[in-house]
Amino acid sequence: MKMPQKTIYPRSFDHQIVYLKNVITDPNIEVGDYTIYNDFVDDPCDFQKNNVLYHYPVNKDKLIIGKFCSIACGSKFLFTCGNHAQQSLSSYTFPIFFEEWEEDPKKITDAWDNKGNTVIGNDVWIGYEAVIMQGVTIGDGAIIGTRAVVTKDVAPYTIVGGVPAKSIRKRFDEETIAELLKMKWWDWSKDRIKRNLTAIQSGDLSKISE
Repeated sequence: MKMPQKTIYPRSFDHQIVYLKNVITDPNIEVGDYTIYNDFVDDPCDFQKNNVLYHYPVNKDKLIIGKFCSIACGSKFLFTCGNHAQQSLSSYTFPIFFEEWEEDPKKITDAWDNKGNTVIGNDVWIGYEAVIMQGVTIGDGAIIGTRAVVTKDVAPYTIVGGVPAKSIRKRFDEETIAELLKMKWWDWSKDRIKRNLTAIQSGDLSKISE
């Protein structure tokens, strides 16, 4: 299932919402089909500049976002290059200022603790001005509350909120979650999704058809 490659605005009359995949140029950011970003303050096309912070190529870490995610205005993704090495006796990032301290520029990544890729699953809703910290994995179907600060992994279909974000509740019972994770409706063809929209929106797995 692929959406039209050049489609930027899901709604022709609304330029506050973009299909995020089609406005990204950074090779270290991967976004799935139909994921949207809304911004009523800045141009949503500037997502990778305004919302993905400290994401410098030298560290080679990635932001990976799945399909059918909904990302609200002001959400931020903070990356490892904004981190400071915790094992150091000082929080000052000496390796970044290698010229001043006559350090080896090849060791610039010693300035921080590398947390790895940030991975957002499919069908994830990230609320207004939420902050996702470096190296976090958010499972399929999760919901991140408004202005939450996510410092740890979030399990699939879990609602979290607060600073730091903590689990509030599961969206469904464990049996339903297991079935949804097995079903992976976001990987269906567009035609099959269209046939099952009523069933998906009703929340009734028994109405799903082939």
